[in-house]
Amino acid sequence: MKKENIESTLWATANKLRGSVEWGEYKHIILSLIFLKFANEKFTLQKEKLINDGKEKFIDTVEFYSQDNIFFIPPEGSWSDLIDSASSNDISQKIDTAIASLEKNNPTLSGALPTNYFTRLNINKTKIKQILDSINNLNLQEFEIDIIGRIYEYFLSKFSEKEGKEGQYYTPKHVVKLMNELIKPESGIIYDPCAGTGGMFVQTAEYLNKNKVDLKNVSFYGQESVSTTYKLARMNLSIRGIPHNFGNESSDTFKNDLHKDLKTDYIIANPPFNQKGWRAQNELVEDERWSGYEVPLPGNANYAWILHMISKMNKDSQASFLLANGALEDEDSFEIRKKIIQNGLIEAIITLPRNIFYGTDISVTLWILNNNKSEKIFASGNENYHFRNRKGEIIFIDLRKVGKKVGKYIELTDEDIAKTVQTFYSWRTGSHVDIDEYSKSVTIEELDQNNFSLIPSRYINFKDRDLEIDFEKEMKELQSDISNNVSEQKKVIDELSEVFKSIGYEI
Repeated sequence: MKKENIESTLWATANKLRGSVEWGEYKHIILSLIFLKFANEKFTLQKEKLINDGKEKFIDTVEFYSQDNIFFIPPEGSWSDLIDSASSNDISQKIDTAIASLEKNNPTLSGALPTNYFTRLNINKTKIKQILDSINNLNLQEFEIDIIGRIYEYFLSKFSEKEGKEGQYYTPKHVVKLMNELIKPESGIIYDPCAGTGGMFVQTAEYLNKNKVDLKNVSFYGQESVSTTYKLARMNLSIRGIPHNFGNESSDTFKNDLHKDLKTDYIIANPPFNQKGWRAQNELVEDERWSGYEVPLPGNANYAWILHMISKMNKDSQASFLLANGALEDEDSFEIRKKIIQNGLIEAIITLPRNIFYGTDISVTLWILNNNKSEKIFASGNENYHFRNRKGEIIFIDLRKVGKKVGKYIELTDEDIAKTVQTFYSWRTGSHVDIDEYSKSVTIEELDQNNFSLIPSRYINFKDRDLEIDFEKEMKELQSDISNNVSEQKKVIDELSEVFKSIGYEI
């Protein structure tokens, strides 16, 4: 099967579920089975390796799999047995047993997999067999390690318009790539307070691998409030051997912070846009996360997310996150925004193009916060940057006119990302970056003069195209065109008059 047809093939297979389950269950069904098959394939390869290395007596020893981040598969978890039993009346129970046995024999999966899921859905056995056969035809080892992420992203793009509730949208890969390139995470703790399916962590791990960073030196901490999404996130990271801590359950970050005392080195997040009703009127009023700031209002959680992330930052932390553009000049959050700016935490505000998210054309801004904007040497891979003191300054970058159109969506190209990162690091190291219609370095004094607005277009110089027009020349050309048109029309009328006169009609 061709690589580019994997997603569409699975989508066609998932469509066989129409009328049997709610559309929201499709991806959970498909991805649970893909996870089971993928785990089986990796287990089989490791088992063969042990045999070839003369360690056959250890093929049933869990430690000889877990040490290489491979899940141990007991006999009742065998994928091949499921395929052989695909037509049986109790196939749903067999799948649930296989999933349960996988979790039982691999402690790191505790609480990550669905329980009695297929039995509860009560799907027709014929449809289950069709799905099993379709997934069985995929040799996942032939494709890149991110096959599950690719398929998940594809499914989300199909369902995004229905699932994009409360401002929650899957973050495109090209945006996460930009977010990582801007803060360049290395070792330490990386945190996402609204982790969703863990997609940002997966892509951050890929960034770290690309830059030769050992994942053993990194810890991923996250939290997710939706139970099914929490389980998918655990599966998503576990199958890749990415070390993570999502707590022991799904839980609301504001009402039950599972990492209350955590201090992080890096934050990368895409909080729900303009989230309403995140707290009751008298709830969380004395929360220590707002210490030194006004209490964020219940009607919009944008600044509650910002303050939550600030509370997690250590003295050298950087944060890279997305927010709806309303947060740039929200009057209800003026005092909080003013204090954050005066505290020198904001380092960059970058407006992104519209139509970059599946299912919404909402305008979005990428924020960079930094707890240490003083002069220092910053090392990333083989690069050493001599950062100047940027206290009291913010760089604004406008990316609204960049990107390429892919269908009805806009994607940032590698060139767009490279230019943005170069501009940001040039500013950090001291080069001139005031570029018309693109970027501008601004002081807190200038922000004060603009009522602490963070809208980039208030500071970046945009040319007035109307001023470039030679109105006198344009008017002469227009009058000439009109005169010529009138002359042409008069000529035609005169010719027609002569024709009508010749046949006895007067005009």
